[in-house]
Amino acid sequence: MIGLNDELTLGPAPFPRLSDLAVATFTEGGWLQDRLELEHRPAQEQMARSVAAALQDDVPLLFEAGTGVGKSLAYLVPGIMRAVQAQRPLIVSTHTISLQEQIETGDLPLCRRLFAAEAHLAPYAGFKSAVLVGKSNYLCTTRLARALEDRASLFADEEYAELQRIAAWAETTGSGLRHDLSPAPRPEVWEAVSADSSACARKYCDCERCFYQRARARLRSAQVIIVNHALLFALIRAGGARAEGATEEARGVLFPDDFVVLDEAHTVPEVATAHFGLSLSSHGLDRALKQLYNPRSRRGLLVKFRGAQAKPFVETALEAARRFFATIDSSLLAVRPMVRLREPLPPHPDLEAALAGLQRLVGSIADQLEDGRERDQLLEERDRLGAWKATINEWLGLADGEHVYWAERGGRQQTIIVLRSAPIDVAPILRRQLFGCGVGVVATSATLALGGEIAPFAARIGAEGARSAVAPSPFDFARQMRVYVAADMPLPSPAEAKLALDALADYIGFCAERVAGGSLVLFTSHSDLRAVAAKLEGRLRAAGRPLLLQGEAASRTELARQMRALGNAVLFGTDSFWTGVDVPGDALAQVIITRLPFDPPTHPVTEAQAERVRAQGGNPFNELTLPDALIKFRQGIGRLIRKQTDRGLITLLDARVLAKSYGRVFLECVPQPEHTLLTRENRERAFVPFA
Repeated sequence: MIGLNDELTLGPAPFPRLSDLAVATFTEGGWLQDRLELEHRPAQEQMARSVAAALQDDVPLLFEAGTGVGKSLAYLVPGIMRAVQAQRPLIVSTHTISLQEQIETGDLPLCRRLFAAEAHLAPYAGFKSAVLVGKSNYLCTTRLARALEDRASLFADEEYAELQRIAAWAETTGSGLRHDLSPAPRPEVWEAVSADSSACARKYCDCERCFYQRARARLRSAQVIIVNHALLFALIRAGGARAEGATEEARGVLFPDDFVVLDEAHTVPEVATAHFGLSLSSHGLDRALKQLYNPRSRRGLLVKFRGAQAKPFVETALEAARRFFATIDSSLLAVRPMVRLREPLPPHPDLEAALAGLQRLVGSIADQLEDGRERDQLLEERDRLGAWKATINEWLGLADGEHVYWAERGGRQQTIIVLRSAPIDVAPILRRQLFGCGVGVVATSATLALGGEIAPFAARIGAEGARSAVAPSPFDFARQMRVYVAADMPLPSPAEAKLALDALADYIGFCAERVAGGSLVLFTSHSDLRAVAAKLEGRLRAAGRPLLLQGEAASRTELARQMRALGNAVLFGTDSFWTGVDVPGDALAQVIITRLPFDPPTHPVTEAQAERVRAQGGNPFNELTLPDALIKFRQGIGRLIRKQTDRGLITLLDARVLAKSYGRVFLECVPQPEHTLLTRENRERAFVPFA
C-alpha cells in the first residue's frame, strides 16, 4: 500500500470563505455558468453549498443527489478549494473504475479550466491530483532487476520468458501498472516483481525509475487523491491515519488531517463488510509457500540462502496445508459450496507446527544477514507466516463474537477453498474509523434514501446524527421514460423454475427485438443469465442484435464500452451491472429487470444479520432485505436516463410488484409514476417504444 503518513504541503495564502466561493461558483449566473457556459442546476447549487458547509465545519454529510444533479462538480469544486485553503488532502473514493476514470479525465480537468478562467479562483488552479492504487498493482524496477539477476534460483524457463516480457514492457510503459500490461502477467511472476514488498522502499529504489516510488512522490504533493472503496477500507483496516506511528488521537481517515468524499456511497456497507474480515484461500497459501520454495521446480526465494535445508520445511507445510483444506472441504463443503461455521473447530496442530517451523527457519536465515534489502524481505516473509497462523487459528476458534465465519469454494473449477469472516454489523467500525474522526466526510449517491428518509442508511454505516439532504433528479421522467410491467409472468418459485425461464426468454426476446437501440437485461442469478442466453442467442443473432454476456472474457468496463460502440446490443448482466454502468443515448434504450434484486437469505453474513435483528425484536425483511433490494432496484432503474436528451423504457418482468404487498414500494421507486401492464395477449399493441 502507498505510505499513508507522508506530508502534503502547500504554501499559505489568504482565502475567501468557502461558503461564499461555493455560492459565487454555482449560483445562477455564477462562475460555472458564466466561465464554462454550463447550465445552472439548482440541485447542484444546493449540494455544493451543503458540501462546502460540511467541509468547513468538519462534520459528516449524507447527500442523495439524483441522476443529472451534477454531483461530481458539486463536491469536487468546494473540496479542492478546502484542500488548498487548509493545506489538507481531499480523498475521493468511488466504487467503480468508470467513475474514477471520469473524475480523473473529465471532472478534474473541468475544475482546472474553471479555476484558470476566473481571477478569484486563480489560487486553486494549480492543484495537483493523484490516483491511489494498491502497491501490488505497481511494477518495482528494483525487484525486477533483482529477479533478472536471480532468475536461476527463482524461475523455471517458461516463467523466465514471462519475466523477460515484463522487462521489455517496463521500458515502454508510462504507468508501470499491471492492468496496462496485455495480456495480463502470470500472477506468480508478477508477485516477484511488484511493489508489494519491503524490498520496494526509498532506501533501495531509484525514485526516478521505480513506478511505485514515483507514484508515492506524486501522492505526497497531491491535494486530491482518488481511490476506490476496496482500497480505502483495506487501508483503514491497516491503520489508516493512525498507521506508521501516528498518535491514536490523530484526526483523519487515511492521512493525519485529511477529509473524504465517498461517491457511490450506497455500496459502502457491502464493501466495508467484505474488507473488515478475514480471507485466506488454499490457492493463495499454496502459491505463497511455493514462492519460498517450489519442490517441483526446485526454485524460490530460499534457494539462494538454504535451498537444501528449506526443502523439507516447505514440503511439510505444503502437505499440511493440503490436508487441512481437504478436511475443510470434506467436512463442511461436501453438500453445499458455502457453509457457515457455527461452532469452533479443533486446532490443526500439523499445519500450525509446519508454519511455525518454517517461520523459525526464515527468521534464523534473516538474523544471519546484514541489514539490507534481502534481510528485510525475509523478515517480511517470517511475519507473513505468523499472520497465516493467526488467521487460521482465529477462523477455527471463531475468535470474534461480533463476526460471522464461513467456508466457501471458489475459482473457475470450484476447487479453491476459502476461509472467510466478516463483521455482522459494520456500523461501529465505520463510526469509529470514518465518520467519527473529527474531519469532514461526505457520502453521496443517487440512492441513499428510503421513502425520502436517509436515517435508515445512516444507521447502517454508523453516521447517525450526520447532516443529510435529498436533491431529486432534474430530468423530466414523465416525458423521457415509459414503464411496462409483465402481469402474466409466473411468480418465482422452485416448482415453476423452468416455466419462469421460458417466460423470461420469451419476454426478453420480444422486448429487445422491438427496441431499436440497446437493451440492458439485469439478472439476479448467473445460472438464470446463462440459461436464458442459451435460449435466445440464436434468435437475437438472427435479428441482427449482438448479445453481450457478463462472465465471459470481457470486463464490465469493456462490455459497457462495446455496448456504447455497437448501439443496438443486448447486454445480460448480474450483480455489478445494477450500479455504476453509464451508457447514455440510444445505445441503452431499455432496461429489463428480470427479478427484484433480493439478496439470498442463506449467505452467512445476511443470515447472521437477520438473526441479530430478530433477537432485538425487529423484522429482518423490513429492516435489511427490503431496504437493500430497494436501493439496488433504484440503481438498476437509474442506468436508463443519464442525460436530458435520453429516452427509454423500463420493463419489469417480476410480477411480484403487482402480487405482493411490498410490490407497491418498488413501483413507487420508479421516477415515472405511470406504468402499462403487459400480457402475451396485449403486448403487440401495448408495448410502444420511443420512435
